[in-house]
Amino acid sequence: MYKLRHIYKIRNSVTVQHGLRYNHAGVKTDLQLRNIDKVLIANRGEIACRVMRTAKKLGIRTVAVYSDADKHAMHVEMADEAYHIGPAPSAQSYLNANKILEVAKKSNSQAIHPGYGFLSENVEFCEKCADEGVIFIGPPPSAIRDMGIKSTSKTIMSSAGVPIVKGYHGEDQSVERLLAEANKIGFPLMIKAVRGGGGKGMRIAMTEDEFLSQLESAKRESLKSFGDESMLLEQYITDPRHVEVQVFADMYGNAVHLFERDCSVQRRHQKIIEEAPAPGLSEETRQALGSAAVRAAKAVGYVGAGTVEFILHRATHDFHFMEMNTRLQVEHPITEMITGTDLVEWQLRIAAGEPLPVKQEDIVRRGWAVECRIYAEEPAAGFLPRAGTLHRLTQPTPEEFVRVETGVREGQEVSVHYDPMIAKLVVWGKDRNQALAKTRRKLSEYKVAGLETNVNFLLRLAGASAFVSGDVHTAFIPQHERELFANTGEHAVLSEHRAIQAALGYIIQSQLSSTANDTWKGISVSSNAWRPNYQLRKTVHFKFNDKDIKVNVEYESEPNTYKVQVEGGEWRQVEATLTTTDLGLQLTTKVDDKTSNVGFLTYDQEVHVYDEHGQTVVHVPRAKYQSAASSESASTTNSAASPTPGVLERILVNKGDKVVKGQPLFVVIAMKMEYVVRSPRDGVVASLADVKQGDAVGKGAQIVVLESEK
Repeated sequence: MYKLRHIYKIRNSVTVQHGLRYNHAGVKTDLQLRNIDKVLIANRGEIACRVMRTAKKLGIRTVAVYSDADKHAMHVEMADEAYHIGPAPSAQSYLNANKILEVAKKSNSQAIHPGYGFLSENVEFCEKCADEGVIFIGPPPSAIRDMGIKSTSKTIMSSAGVPIVKGYHGEDQSVERLLAEANKIGFPLMIKAVRGGGGKGMRIAMTEDEFLSQLESAKRESLKSFGDESMLLEQYITDPRHVEVQVFADMYGNAVHLFERDCSVQRRHQKIIEEAPAPGLSEETRQALGSAAVRAAKAVGYVGAGTVEFILHRATHDFHFMEMNTRLQVEHPITEMITGTDLVEWQLRIAAGEPLPVKQEDIVRRGWAVECRIYAEEPAAGFLPRAGTLHRLTQPTPEEFVRVETGVREGQEVSVHYDPMIAKLVVWGKDRNQALAKTRRKLSEYKVAGLETNVNFLLRLAGASAFVSGDVHTAFIPQHERELFANTGEHAVLSEHRAIQAALGYIIQSQLSSTANDTWKGISVSSNAWRPNYQLRKTVHFKFNDKDIKVNVEYESEPNTYKVQVEGGEWRQVEATLTTTDLGLQLTTKVDDKTSNVGFLTYDQEVHVYDEHGQTVVHVPRAKYQSAASSESASTTNSAASPTPGVLERILVNKGDKVVKGQPLFVVIAMKMEYVVRSPRDGVVASLADVKQGDAVGKGAQIVVLESEK
């Protein structure tokens, strides 16, 4: 077994010289040498699995923790040991520092790896680990504290010669003071949680009129996510780029950077696609970014993996410090791909007291890497998160230069209590064009049923002309909305070719399915789907975007040959077969002189077709006797419903209240994000659902019913 030697970090000590540790006064302190042969991962999902893979490679045993919702999760199955730590809400499980430390002691774990999120940047937890003699795999508490409080971090960065954005970072948090400072800075203005991160507790006030409502919303979300509602204000730089630099430092005062990443394209102030290196920058700018990041790390006595984030002007490429994330980032794999490193291994070694394995001049950048975050969410509905069961899930096959970082399998839940990320697709290419082409190809291999995902959106994004040219910035999605959301949502149109594929795949699969309830895996599929006495003609009825689609199919005398008519149009002769592959079912159709191979599956009343453009889903209407019970529904103009599964935060109206169109009615929290639901029209509150603050609500749950004013 490989063992890591650890020099135990005493609080307030900052440097190590020749294997000896010195405190701020320069007085030598005692050393305690330790082995790390068991590590507890205080996290869940893909990052827990990621850390475990490297730990196992080094011969280090792993300990998982899990909530009620994660009893059968992948990270629990991967670990050598696993311990239950509480109910599903993260405040009672993954944020329960005392319980996690209790498990660390019980399991004889010498170290805790916090992953990202949860307790990864919690200074109190870091200090408790030190008090209990448990190694916290991360920076010292002082660095977490200084960088976690954004006002403090700005002061430190300014002193270190790192450029910062103009703003207010003061302790006076009165509404009057914040409003006065906002007017001094000028609008538009960024409101940010002092302890924030991940886009949470962040709002943009374009004018003074909307400042107070945006401030209140940011405070509520920050308090929910971080337990603190303190805010800072910054000048909002219109449509900048978001460029960050990966840094690493050891206990001996050494620090290096591993080049930059571009994370500009975001939705809800959260990253969705990242790449390394950043496109379009000169080598001079890259070096300046790296040098500034190293200065930032050294200024706070940093140890371990960290990321220094910068706002970069699109035209001039001038940059300003935004924040430092004192942990491993979600997007760290793309840095690993272009540098040939294992950053988790570096974390473990440095936490054990080893020096950095390389010097700055030894780190070489090769090729280009792209990461796509695969989320359960509905892009056409404002990227609302979705929760539920992944009834069907096929992901791309990992290769030498393709990584799929995931923590879920088919049949498992995407919980309302946690981030809705299903996986990260990480691709490397010799240059940016090759990396993007490979990214699009691998995205097209995703097959998901049961929950909507952003895969189709990512395919369009990775192929958008402006993105391919490298013209990226934080307003990219709204500025290119027409291209990115073309033929989606209520405006989507089903092509004749896709209707033919859906109908023939459905008919052939129905004939050949040997198990009524499993229409994808475990079925017997033959290349010959023709049955001479089956039925000479069949009509398939679909619904696509609430529009009825009628497809007539006639069986020809030749095997696998059909005549097909869509919506009373021209009859077409089609050859079609359905076969099994490693990625599921493949439907091959020949229409006229064009042969197409597409992925295919059916689930419940849905027919899914997958090609290079992503997923198309059509619905097979249920028989009348099946749908009668569910035919009753309220008019959307007479009620307000939850747009997503979540937890009811608060109801803002009472029965009998007069409301106007656009007035906030209630607030739902889903995946730590706040959603304010507004009135669809003027009216009077006729009734409220029998729910209270803290109750779970499903997507579409009617909370407020309206009636016209008498």
